[in-house]
Order: sequence, then C-alpha cells, then structure tokens
Amino acid sequence: MAHVRAKKALGAAGAGDTQENNSGDEDEQNLWSSILSEVSARSLSKLPSGKNILVFGEDGSGKTTIIAKLQGVEQPKKGRGLEYLYLSVHDEVRDDKTYCNVWILGGDLYYKGLLKFAVSVESLRDTLAVFVVDMSRPWTIMESLEKWTSVLRDHVNKLKIPPEEMRKMEQKMVKDFQEYTEPEEATPASPQRCGPSSGVEEEGVLIPLGDNVLSHNLGIPVLIVCTKCDAISALERDHDYREEHFDFIQFHIRRFCLQYGAGLIYTSVKAGKNLDLLYKYIMQKMYDFQLTTPAFVVEKDAIFIPSGWDNEKKIAILHESFTAVKPEDPFEDFIMKPPVRKLVYDKEVIAEDEQVFLMKLQSSLAKLTAVTRATEPPSRTVPGSPRPTGRTGPANVASVLPVIPVKTSDMKGAAANEGVLANFFNSLLSKKTVTTGTHGVGGGGGGVQGAAKKAGQKLVLTDVQSELDKKTPKLDTTVMPNNASPTENED
Repeated sequence: MAHVRAKKALGAAGAGDTQENNSGDEDEQNLWSSILSEVSARSLSKLPSGKNILVFGEDGSGKTTIIAKLQGVEQPKKGRGLEYLYLSVHDEVRDDKTYCNVWILGGDLYYKGLLKFAVSVESLRDTLAVFVVDMSRPWTIMESLEKWTSVLRDHVNKLKIPPEEMRKMEQKMVKDFQEYTEPEEATPASPQRCGPSSGVEEEGVLIPLGDNVLSHNLGIPVLIVCTKCDAISALERDHDYREEHFDFIQFHIRRFCLQYGAGLIYTSVKAGKNLDLLYKYIMQKMYDFQLTTPAFVVEKDAIFIPSGWDNEKKIAILHESFTAVKPEDPFEDFIMKPPVRKLVYDKEVIAEDEQVFLMKLQSSLAKLTAVTRATEPPSRTVPGSPRPTGRTGPANVASVLPVIPVKTSDMKGAAANEGVLANFFNSLLSKKTVTTGTHGVGGGGGGVQGAAKKAGQKLVLTDVQSELDKKTPKLDTTVMPNNASPTENED
C-alpha cells in the first residue's frame, strides 16, 4: 500500500510539473507574438522608402526652381539631361523620416531615353508623374501636355509590365478617383498619416466614371502644375487677355486632367502662392498624409483641384463667360502666340581718338594725291612744233590749253583730241601769207610783192599772237613759221 501511495504521489508531482511547463511555453509564445505584432505594426506605420517623383516640362517652365523651393533651396543649380533631387519627408507623429527621389527630365525630346534610369518595372507603382506648364506662355500649355504625356505613355509601354499587374494599378487609380471625399477644413498642426486599413472594405455607392474620365489611365497618379501664375496680370496688360481667355485655358486643362485622372494646381514662386499646398498634396499622394484643403476655383491665379473632385458638369460652369469663343473651338485658335516685336536699338557710336583720326585722314589724303598724279597725262612735245628747243616756255600750242583731268581709261581719247587741236593751230601758223592787191610787172613788181609778203606775214603773226594772248594772257611767246628766217622779222 505504501508503494502504491508513493507512485500516486510521484504521478501527481509529475502532472503538476507538466502543467507548469505548458503554461510557461504558452507565456513565451504570447510574448513572441506580441513582439512580432508590435514590429509588424511599426513596419506598417513606417514611412516607405524608394518613392519617386518624375517631373516633365519645357525648358524655362520653372520645374527645377519649384522643386528646389520645396526643398528649401533659394538658388538651385540647374543641370542637363536627367537631374536628381530629393525631398525630405518627416512624420512628426511617429517621429519617422525618409527621402523621396525626384527625377527632372530635360526639356528636349533627345533626353527621353534617360527615363530608363529613373523608372523601372519595380519602381513604377511607387512613382508620381508631375507635368509642369508655364502660365507666362499660355499658348504652349496644351502642346506641352500632349508631348510629355505621350513620352511617359510610350515609356510605360516599353517596360512591358505584366497585364495582371498593370490591371491592378489601373483599378487602383479608378478606385482612388471614385472614393475621393471633400476633406474638412480643420488643418492639424502637422501632417498626419492615415492609419492602416483593417482589411474590411466599407461598402458604399461609387459614382460611375464619365466618358472622358481616365480614358488614358497610366496606372500611376498624375499632377499638373501651372507655374508663374503671377504673369496673369502681365498678360492682361501686354496682350489684352480677358477673363474669357483664362477661363478658356482652365477649361482645356481641366478636361485634359480628367483623361489622366490628374490633379491641378496653380503656383507662383515669385508670389509664394500654393507652394505649401503643393508639398502637402504630394505627400498625400505618395505617403497617405491627410489633406485638409478642399478644392479652390475662385481665384484665377490660385486654382487647386485634387484628383477625383472634378467632372464635366463642374467644368461646364466656365462656359458662362464664353462670348467670343465656343467650348469646342481648338485651343490654339483662341490662345494664339503673339507676334514677335522686333526691338530697334540705337547703335552706339563711339568717337575715336582725335590724333588717330587725323593720322588716318593724312594717310587718305596722301593716297589720293598719288592717284591724282598718276592719272595726269605727261607733258609731251608735239612733232613739228615751230618753237625752237632751246627756248623757255610752252613747248607747243597744245601746252597753253587748260589741262582737264580725265580718267585713266579715257587717256587715249584725250591724247587724240589734243593732237588734233595742236595740228590745227600748227596749220594756221605754217600757212603762207596771201598777197593782197595787184602784182607789179618786172622788177618793180617783185619789190612790191616782197614788201606785201613781209607785211602780210607780220599781219598773220599778229592775229595769231593776239588769239593766243586771249587764251593765255600771262604767256609771252614769239612764234615763227617754219619757212621764215630771222632777217624777215627784223625791221
């Protein structure tokens, strides 16, 4: 009996130890489960890394400037091709911090091949596409949007994402658009993230999409940013833009946003408009931060329309201001590029130094003198001149005529005319005297003839000399005929 009691006692002791061991194992499992659940909850609430913002836009549209402004950088350094920046993201409630990658593509289509370094199949689902347009050049807005959305759509098609994966991304875009609700205007002290979903979807009535809504679904969120909205006043002043023009621009942009399910925001770095709102909206789309700012369409330079708020009926309200244009009119027919005005600048004339000017003038005068001397005909002695070679004065009759400067190409003609004149005067001088009156018979007649000849010779010489003196009064010459002897001129 004692032996049996001992066995029962040992058995009871063993059972007690087993129960204690089982309870210890359960407590240990509960501890690990609580630790794992806490780690899992923290991992779900932790800010995700690897988010990407892909920025498109024309050169000079301000895309680099506005991202740098969101960073807090006053003077950004602009690059070429594919720029890389980042935004600092801070969750003050959970004391968590991360960085969001920003890729800025250059404004030339030549750089579109660089998109493969920014967006891949794995990173596409975590990407936000931002299209920047310039309000200071409104005639380029629609063309720029068409161009860059086409570039992104072609790149997404080249990624060859599995159809099932792409369909899930597109369905998420449709769901987010349909489930948009107007937020409350009570702004918290700091941005707060939405809590993790319980996994049970609330049943609600979803408004069906219109015909033009998400017709170009890229599977990723899209945002259109209009920069330089402070230029609206300049457009009114310089290009005679009216309220109708800005409503027509907004009408076309908002219809374009419906096609991609995109949000729209007007900003101005110069005036500091909507920059904080832009940052909050990006944080809401990328990290599920709560957005407490509702849509705003009252001020024409500070429009804000989040994705999911707009529809065709709301856009149709803009038709009320259309008077000179119809809603179906093409954008470029009403918002036209103004003609280029050629600015005429007065050319600045700088006076050169006085001494340099005088030296140039002296050199020009010296060259002109040399050319004039080269064009003058050389003095020549006409053959058959009655003047003896040993006497001073003009060599022939032609030399007493005034010298007329002629061009070099006309020298031969001038020389020929000069020779004709010289021969004419020489023929006058060499012409024999004509006997006037009747001739005597015999020896008396010869004496009278000789006397008449002598007298006639002097008469002819006197007439010629007087004519020459009229031409050149300062020239005193005595011209003798060829057939006259020195004794004939003596009295």
